[in-house]
Amino acid sequence: MSGKCVHKGCGKTFSDPEEDCLYHPGPPVFHEGQKGWKCCKPRVLTFEEFLAIPPCTTGKHSIVDDTPAPEPPKATEAPPPPPPAPVDAVKAVSERPAISPAIAPPTPPANPPPAEPESDDPSLEIPANATCRRKGCGATYTGSTARDDEKCVHHPGHPVFHEGSKGWSCCKRRVLEFDQFLKITGCTEKIRHLFVGQAKPPGEEKVESVRNDFYQTTSSVNVSLYLKKIDKERARVDLAATSITFDLPTTDNKRFQDTYNLFAPIDAEKSSFRVLGTKLELTLVKADGTSWPVLRSDDKWSGERIQIGNAGRA
Repeated sequence: MSGKCVHKGCGKTFSDPEEDCLYHPGPPVFHEGQKGWKCCKPRVLTFEEFLAIPPCTTGKHSIVDDTPAPEPPKATEAPPPPPPAPVDAVKAVSERPAISPAIAPPTPPANPPPAEPESDDPSLEIPANATCRRKGCGATYTGSTARDDEKCVHHPGHPVFHEGSKGWSCCKRRVLEFDQFLKITGCTEKIRHLFVGQAKPPGEEKVESVRNDFYQTTSSVNVSLYLKKIDKERARVDLAATSITFDLPTTDNKRFQDTYNLFAPIDAEKSSFRVLGTKLELTLVKADGTSWPVLRSDDKWSGERIQIGNAGRA
């Protein structure tokens, strides 16, 4: 068995059915503006960040989609009918001129992601089985040198989710199911796929500071550092008893480096961290059970203790 894997988050063309497949076994979850997968915890706000959520399960490739369908909404009892309106009120309403309410069209994201480059940098090597970066294409690099024969059919616009319908801003088709949305055929054609884009400019942009939140329990302090596109392979977080040292390069040529001197000591051996699409999450195990009013020892402290279990912000 070989072909193109249909598992969510994979999509690779494979020839060895025993090759490891990294994918999302759960259906997508869209709720109140947040996007994620039912099988893992990360939740993000933009569609691009949703597509970048790393797969959470290792299995085998498949050409049969076994992702469970999203759960239907639970039925709720209909509210009782309102009492009949007085005759005078009915008459007043009937005498009003008919007005057709205008429904505002869906608006594009406030901060759209930067546009993809028009072509690949010829000086960059294309890795084997690379997937075209243009939305809706999904073609896989085969190693062919006759690239002028490639036809890339894709969506140049952004995704539009509005009142249950799903589609692309660049074309008119709208569907209801997420799987149908992923299968909407591209509306624009270019010669040559886009596998690697352009080389990054030399030098890195230094990130001076990042926003962080924390909340605590009786045994741990849970911290979130908000920095997008952290390079998971190159990121370093050194946990010590009274401090944390960060070296966080990103995939868009930025870097955050700093050392946080902590309010109280932690058990560095038992503490941990993980890199997500939009942030770094840390679980700091308290060494002495102290309640932390602030995260860092040099943060301003009003003198009040933060109640255990509630969120604090630094």
